[in-house]
Order: sequence, then structure tokens, then C-alpha cells
Amino acid sequence: MRPALLFLAVLITCHGRAAEKAVHFLKKTDAWYASAEGRHMADVILSYQAEVGGWPKNIDTVSEPFKGDPKTLKGTFDNSATTDELRFLARSFNATHEIKYREAFARGFAHILVAQYPNGGWPQYFPLSGTYNQHITFNDGAMVRLMNFLREVATEQRYGFVDEKQKVAAREAFAKGVACILKCQIIVDGKPTVWCQQHHEVTLAPAGARTYELPSFCGAESVGIIRLLMSLEKPTAEIKAAIEGSIAWLEAHKITGVRLDNLDDKNSPTGKNLVTVPDPKAPPILARYYDLKTGLPYFCDRDGKPKATIAEIGYERRNGYGWYGEWPVSLLAQDFPKWKQAHR
Repeated sequence: MRPALLFLAVLITCHGRAAEKAVHFLKKTDAWYASAEGRHMADVILSYQAEVGGWPKNIDTVSEPFKGDPKTLKGTFDNSATTDELRFLARSFNATHEIKYREAFARGFAHILVAQYPNGGWPQYFPLSGTYNQHITFNDGAMVRLMNFLREVATEQRYGFVDEKQKVAAREAFAKGVACILKCQIIVDGKPTVWCQQHHEVTLAPAGARTYELPSFCGAESVGIIRLLMSLEKPTAEIKAAIEGSIAWLEAHKITGVRLDNLDDKNSPTGKNLVTVPDPKAPPILARYYDLKTGLPYFCDRDGKPKATIAEIGYERRNGYGWYGEWPVSLLAQDFPKWKQAHR
């Protein structure tokens, strides 16, 4: 197993069995969606839809119906919640023509549109919570996933049941999202670089979240944003400059000659410990966070005090968070060169 994948497996083990999700069933056939099993699962998903239209995160929304008070359900755009449930319901309606699935889809779709800020960004939760969750949220790809979903609704045949007015609204929301991404890009010495996990919903400045998530240049989230921008069919000069500036930043800040290993460690609560090991053959990796002033990677415990190396933080955060990743490998080696050739 590759080191990065091994680290992911350890993270899943640390946090318990991953919850079953709607995404795991999106490749099922139309006949399955029309079957008794498919209909039952669609009804289970409906039972988890919050009154405002979204779905909660990090819970199994497909196996057993929700048995609590529906008013306690809190929808979010974090951790892939809401968009995959809506994709599932679109498939369910197309296969069964059950009005309840189309109505639930319409409510969730409207929730995404109303949650968008006038500047084009999305918070992690809506209605707003008054905490860091109301920042424009790129963390874990939240805003990018919403935009990809809106583009699907506007362009793909499976959403033929959505009226043209709503398709126009989806296209407009997507365009506003692109404009917001460009405005949020961090500029250093007049040059576009990358993005933070969160940006302030008014000033658009890089913003912090949890105590160990400080305002910073963010590796993982920026790769996802770049891929979204590269997927645009007719990029403007501004979009091209944003892509090329961010790629240049990634090239300058990628880490080579190092791999991640999970070693046996009797002092660790999990029995494993993440370490960096010199390896000239290792693929390039990025740190999750880079300091906004120095441009150097940092690592942080729950006390909010950044450290220069991952070895300087405690076992819990060191082994319970994605501090490094191979996110830029295919982007830098394959995808960007192809994009550059196509948009000379």
C-alpha cells in the first residue's frame, strides 16, 4: 500500500468505520433505482433531509430511517453531505417518477441556491451559525463540490426534470462561484498564489477555523480549486492567470525526497505514528498548510501554536489529520501540461 493510502486507512481506523453514504450507490442501474430496494433506500434518504433542505454529515443516511425529531437534523455542505443525496434522488425520480423524490430534490436544490452569498461563496452551514462555519468554505472541497453539482444540473440530461428557469439559476450561481474563487485567490507581491481553507465571507481574506486550522496557504484545497478552473471550457485571461499563478506556487512549494510512513509505536494511543522519511524516489507531496508570512509548512496542535515539523505536535493531531498529501502529483505532471497545450 502506498504511504499516503496507508495513512488514509489509519485515519479511517482512528475514527471508526466510515458511514455508509449515498455516493456508494450512484453507479447502480436505473432498474435498481426502480426496485423495492432502491425505493426503500430513497425513502431512508428522505428521512434525513433537514427542514431547510440539506443533509447532515458523517452519519449513515441510507441504511436505516431516521427515528428522531426531524427538527434536530442539521444539514451541511461539509464532508460531501447534501450533493450526493440530491444526485441519488434525481436518479430515483427518473426511475420511478415518484413526485416526492422530485419535490425533495427541488427543496435541496433551492437550499443550495439560497445559501450562496451575494459575492458567490458558500458557507459550510446554512442558516448561518455565527461561528467559523459561516466563512466561505473551500475546506475538504465543499464549495468545489457544490459548483460541480450546479454545473451538472445545468448541463446533464439526467436533470431534464428541472425547469429551464432553475437551470439558468444554476448556471448563474456557478458563474458567481468562479468570480468568488478569483477574488479569494491570495496575492503576494502582485502575483496570484493559492487559497486558504476558508475565506472571510465579507473581506474575502484567509480565515481560520478550528484551533489547529490557522489562516494559511492550503495545499489540498487549492489543488481541487485549480482543477475546477481548468475544467472551464473557455477560460478568460484572468482565469488563465489564476491557474498559472497557482501552479507556479505549487511547483515552488512541493516537497520532494520525502515519504510518509506509519511506524509501530507503543507510546501512541493507536499503536502507530506518522513520520517523514527521506526517500529520493518518493513522489512530490504538499503540506496541508503553509505560513502566510514565511511560505513554510507548519503543523499545529489543538492549542493553536504552529510548529515547524510534524514531530513537534502531539500524537493525537499528528496521526488524526491529513497534514501531507500527494495531491499535486498528477496535476503537475500530467493534467496542467495538457491544459496548457490546449489553451495556448
